Amino acid sequence: MGISELRELDAQRLEDEAPVNLMARALVRDGRISRDDAARAQIVLRHCDASVGRILVAEHLVTEEDLLRTQADRLSVPVLGAAQVNAARSWPCDEWLPMLLRHAILPVDLGQGYPTLVTNDAEAPRRVRQILPADLAAAPVALAPRETVQAAIAARFGATLAESARTRVPEGESCRTWGGRLHRRLGITVAVLGVLTMLTLFFPTAVFGVLVAWACVTLLVSACLKAAAFVAAISAGPDSDPPARGGDRPLPKVSILVPLFRETEIAHALIARLSRLTYPKCLLDVILVLEEADETTRETLAGIDLPPWIRAVVVPDGQPRTKPRAMNYALDFCDGDIIGIFDAEDAPDPDQITAVARRFQTAPPEVACLQGVLDYYNPRQNWLARCFTIEYASWFRLMLPGMARLGFAIPLGGTTLYFRRDSLEALGGWDAHNVTEDADLGFRLARHGYRTEMIGTVTEEEANCRPWAWIKQRSRWLKGYMTTYLVHMRRPFLLYRQLGGWKFLGFQAHFVSALSQFTLAPLLWSFWLVMLGLPHPLDPVVPQAGMIALGAAFLLIEVINIVIYMTGVSGVQHRHLLAWAPTMHFYAPLAALASYKALYELVFTPFFWDKTAHGLSQRAGGKRRSDGAVDLSGIKLQPGHEGF
Repeated sequence: MGISELRELDAQRLEDEAPVNLMARALVRDGRISRDDAARAQIVLRHCDASVGRILVAEHLVTEEDLLRTQADRLSVPVLGAAQVNAARSWPCDEWLPMLLRHAILPVDLGQGYPTLVTNDAEAPRRVRQILPADLAAAPVALAPRETVQAAIAARFGATLAESARTRVPEGESCRTWGGRLHRRLGITVAVLGVLTMLTLFFPTAVFGVLVAWACVTLLVSACLKAAAFVAAISAGPDSDPPARGGDRPLPKVSILVPLFRETEIAHALIARLSRLTYPKCLLDVILVLEEADETTRETLAGIDLPPWIRAVVVPDGQPRTKPRAMNYALDFCDGDIIGIFDAEDAPDPDQITAVARRFQTAPPEVACLQGVLDYYNPRQNWLARCFTIEYASWFRLMLPGMARLGFAIPLGGTTLYFRRDSLEALGGWDAHNVTEDADLGFRLARHGYRTEMIGTVTEEEANCRPWAWIKQRSRWLKGYMTTYLVHMRRPFLLYRQLGGWKFLGFQAHFVSALSQFTLAPLLWSFWLVMLGLPHPLDPVVPQAGMIALGAAFLLIEVINIVIYMTGVSGVQHRHLLAWAPTMHFYAPLAALASYKALYELVFTPFFWDKTAHGLSQRAGGKRRSDGAVDLSGIKLQPGHEGF
């Protein structure tokens, strides 16, 4: 039963729900809530894995200060202010820091010579006492607001937390060791370019022929992979996804990380979109991940009356200044059993988190990640936005589901991702130095025996619709692809044993063909000379019949691509893009330019995060989105509402 249904309950039904919960009774006795509100909270408690206090705070029926005072009176424990918490002497707890941070528990010495556990929930220490040392397990409790406790932990152990965020992933699966090897990378690059130049000067036709042959082979591999994934996707049918029902099991807590950096233009729209989520707010823990150096975004958010289920976490400044480092830092602040990722410009389906939570409840334990479908809300803005939308529609609605059904490991998208928290922490979170941390994590999950499933829920975001901004974004993705491939191929035999032969083959086919196709695309374009009846550099060594056969093969592959693109946008929302699918051929040169930028940065600045520009679309608040729903970006939030 959801919150909206509870508003319809009649008085007799509420009368039958006596508040047996001790906290609810105390709040009623203190006059902080009504008996009816306590009864409603008790009903919600049956369906949600949350405390009564959290339910009431999420619905604006009480404040956190009310809860602290009621707990303090009931348990005869003190309530501390921020000044008292900050003045208290730290008690050694580095070994248990992530767990204590998650539960908002800070061991301090209040001048009595023994530890006191400062927390916002008197029940929290009970949940972790069994793994604490004897002195902390027996420590008395003092109360303070959650934000105060976690801020104090961050202030005292910020350096430790920041270093952990940078190095969470094991060194053997991270690219962080590349940082001080510029001379080595530069030397290898110069040597390779020198050899290639010399060979080209002496054997130009042979070098050109070898490169063209490799481009042709990888094009064929790419076409076969796409065709197989396409057939697997369409043959499965639209109703092939497993049912996402969890029976009567209580819904779990879900934490959503939303990394923000210089996002002042869309901060208000983001909060409005998050408010559309229908998941019970008492189970929702949205963390806006801010950079310490980004004062403008922090000032913007300070002027917004955030609901109690949204909070900000500030990441200490440091290197690398990347999205995965920020998420690693914020991960320990989360209190959810499921961890989700949204980008600043995302507009998720309102019921998305409910579908995800229910699927995790029914999925086998090895399903550690659910990947939603990404779509765009500004496909009509210009030609580039149309092409980007076509590309994403075919990738997320056909290619990724098809690859998953073929049994391949899949690279993840950067948003609408949901993880089982224990699995994510077992892998060490994200590689803080990889600028395409999502693709890397997708294959690390597969290496350690986990699976990723696609789930049919959609998040709309903004299509990058400016050429230079598009190239910058795509170059970061391609640089991350290059990095991911090199990192996982450090020990190819180990990778083969971990993935198995089939997934190893899929890994090679996906990365090698994608990267080769982007960088060698101009060589393949030269075959249009043949189709136009013009001379080609390989005419002296390849018979005319062979050249025509190659040209025909390329044309056939282009037709296959167009069919895939058109199928991807054949749904009701994007049928207006069908006529634009043939123009995708002219979209490819931008990716070639991005690949050369990526190669340059891979050598000179492998950890540089070329930030994506947001807020470029022409949508105004209150206009309709592509699914027909009203965009809420222009609607001002109310600070709260009455009751449930």
